[in-house]
Amino acid sequence: MSTKMSSTPLSSNLEFPFVEPPAPGEAIEVASGVLWARVPLPFRLDHINIYFIEDGDGWAVLDAGINNAVTRDTWEALVAGPLAGRRLTRLIVTHFHPDHIGLAGWLCERFNMPLLTSETAYLGCLNISLSPGALDNKVYRDFYSSHGLDAATTAIVATHGNGYLKMVAPLPPTFERLVAGDRLRIGARVFDVLSGDGHAPEQLMLHCAADGLFFAADQVLAKITPNVSVWAVEPRGDPLGLYLRSQRAIIAAIPADVLVLPGHQLPFRGLHARSRELIAHHEDRCALIAEACRSTPRSAAELVPVLFHRPLDPHQMSFAFSETLAHVNYMLRLGSLVWAERADGVERVIAAPAA
Repeated sequence: MSTKMSSTPLSSNLEFPFVEPPAPGEAIEVASGVLWARVPLPFRLDHINIYFIEDGDGWAVLDAGINNAVTRDTWEALVAGPLAGRRLTRLIVTHFHPDHIGLAGWLCERFNMPLLTSETAYLGCLNISLSPGALDNKVYRDFYSSHGLDAATTAIVATHGNGYLKMVAPLPPTFERLVAGDRLRIGARVFDVLSGDGHAPEQLMLHCAADGLFFAADQVLAKITPNVSVWAVEPRGDPLGLYLRSQRAIIAAIPADVLVLPGHQLPFRGLHARSRELIAHHEDRCALIAEACRSTPRSAAELVPVLFHRPLDPHQMSFAFSETLAHVNYMLRLGSLVWAERADGVERVIAAPAA
């Protein structure tokens, strides 16, 4: 769910204070008492950013990485290297995608620290952990096939495309809940807790107004767009509408000149410019769909090549299909698309008649 599917034009208004990321097992100080490290991922997007915030005699940790041997080895190198001599005080997880929460249970047990996250993240991850094969059920296969994916692709996407969802260690049996509107003290700093939606429900972000720091998780990334997908458990959901609403809320709530510390890629300045680019990016994609559906009904599967032009492996196809459907559902809510008469068991949409 955290794979990023496409790039967006890069604004000349973005500034990158750190031109190179930290090497594996190393950390860079991005602000006084704030360290930035990277942990590898076994995907096309090959890393996640981890942050350490000075917390008294130790470090509070932001996000965990995925559950595999490479990630565990990277963590051992970090605690033996740049983090040596100071304890880890608590783990804050921004959202339930496996690249962010996958190793949380192992880390909390290994370093005897509590897990702080949203209730949605905890319960969502717990559900996946308890039922890792659920997405192979007939009702979910039918979700893909009813929107035009052929049987062979449906079988691959349902079984292999979501295999990364299983890369999660068992969660701690308890957690501490964070909610938008909370004020969280970490060491000498106080952070406002915000939440965004669309990429992941109730995704947590932290803003330290006094120091101009904004831990944006995956809600705002510098060069790629967070995946915004409809999933089989909520087939008529509107994650794109929620994502666009979240971007506008960020512009209204967070100053433009903060240092953005994202979940992937480089930290940057230029938050408002980037949020507006992301909004425009999705509006452009809606325009492509509208043009493709102007005179011919199209299924979500038939619209995937309209938005994604390169070959897609099963993992990428699951995201591309679900993100395409997110645009379709959003446009249905806006009234710019309508359902066409259903034929051959496949749901298709067409541009709404001109008023």
